[in-house]
Amino acid sequence: MSRVKFLSYDGEYPNLCRGTLKLEIDGEEVAWNRNLVSGGSVWFSKDYSEEHVERGEWSVEFPDNFPKDAELRQEIARVVNENVRHGCCGGCI
Repeated sequence: MSRVKFLSYDGEYPNLCRGTLKLEIDGEEVAWNRNLVSGGSVWFSKDYSEEHVERGEWSVEFPDNFPKDAELRQEIARVVNENVRHGCCGGCI
């Protein structure tokens, strides 16, 4: 049985990683801000005439007081990646 339910995420272009993530974990609603890190990247051609955006899976940065339960953390990352559009939007450059 899943311990994690996706509720919402409001990050959007041009900063996909800067949203509020809402999950239900073991029946309790939690909300975290700015805790997603893109596995994607952005780069340019040598003369900067072309940009390249690569989308990648999200990593989740957990608050310091969050349990160190590895299985729970993996489940959260799986649920996030199943429900949040993969990025890297390039908003940070």
